[in-house]
Amino acid sequence: MRILSFTLSAVLLLFLNCSGAHPENETTNEIDKVNLEENKKPSIEEMVGQMVMVGVDATTLKQNPSVIKYLKANTLGGVILYEKNISKVNSKELLKSFCTDIQKQSSNYIFIGIDQEGGLVNRLKTKYGFPASVTATFLGDKNNPDTTTFYASRMANTFADLGINVNFAPCVDLCSNPNNPIIAKPKRCFSDNPELVAEHAGIFNTELIKKGILPVLKHFPGHGSSRGDTHLDMADVTQTWNKNELIPYQKLIEENNVPAIMSAHIINANLDSDTIPSTLSKSILTDLLRTKMGFNGVVFSDDMQMKAISKYYGLEKAIEMAVNAGIDVLMFSGNIPGADAPTIEKVHNTFNKLLKESKITEERLYESFVRINELKRTLN
Repeated sequence: MRILSFTLSAVLLLFLNCSGAHPENETTNEIDKVNLEENKKPSIEEMVGQMVMVGVDATTLKQNPSVIKYLKANTLGGVILYEKNISKVNSKELLKSFCTDIQKQSSNYIFIGIDQEGGLVNRLKTKYGFPASVTATFLGDKNNPDTTTFYASRMANTFADLGINVNFAPCVDLCSNPNNPIIAKPKRCFSDNPELVAEHAGIFNTELIKKGILPVLKHFPGHGSSRGDTHLDMADVTQTWNKNELIPYQKLIEENNVPAIMSAHIINANLDSDTIPSTLSKSILTDLLRTKMGFNGVVFSDDMQMKAISKYYGLEKAIEMAVNAGIDVLMFSGNIPGADAPTIEKVHNTFNKLLKESKITEERLYESFVRINELKRTLN
């Protein structure tokens, strides 16, 4: 990963004054294959599959025949687990068996993800026999690296034992708006101090990576100043966002400690005058994050079924814009009340339609395929 020597202010100034050119992203031609024959070009279905992550039903894989079908065909790259997937009895054993069964279905390595920040965003609760967790705000207020290391290490060990290999955390949004209904109020942020946020998020990243778990920083380029919740509707941070919200990302990128980032669905006209959600913005995800800030890892979308996307963009337009913006893995959780959950087949068909109409390209899919598989190699 490139190390940028210039300061965050210089990065942002360069971005805001950018002429609009889009230098090509460098992708290696030598892929460390994940269960692929050397020099074998992946099929469209395989490339699309690696870019799709879905939610699953119930507490066993056999209750998800469609997921099994696509896993066996190597055309599904990942699943995300929620509390609904945890049995009320024999919780640890059955969840571990669930994860093992998921991996066994595919000859490719599968992302098995969870949102386990601690506190309110906590799927692995003590009532199921899992260790107690604390909020990011608790750790930020303590500001004791040893305390953060203890909780991060315990979390990583729990994931490793279960077979979970992706955690959609830590949250590096700043506590800049204490009345933020989705970040500060649920105590999901470490602090309003970006340096402190970077320090404690870095500890989580390090401890997770030690155990082969992928940490995913979120929500880029910063959700901490919002007044709204993108689960429910659009949230515009144009008037409240501050460039300091990029500091945790920039600092950890420079420390080579950011394998993956999740996009926010927020609107930020400071960074994209088209006033579209960041998940759909090439200016934000490619021009700023990759080209200017030097990030070469995998970009996950936040849930594409959240109302900030699904209420205003149809599935086809949302996929088209997200892919062209630079999203590598698109999330369809099936866990948003009132939102239609597209089937895996429908998502694949939508990708194929966009390819036929030249609205997305095979070359763009291959870029993501390379990044995803190189990252999976480091975990497997």
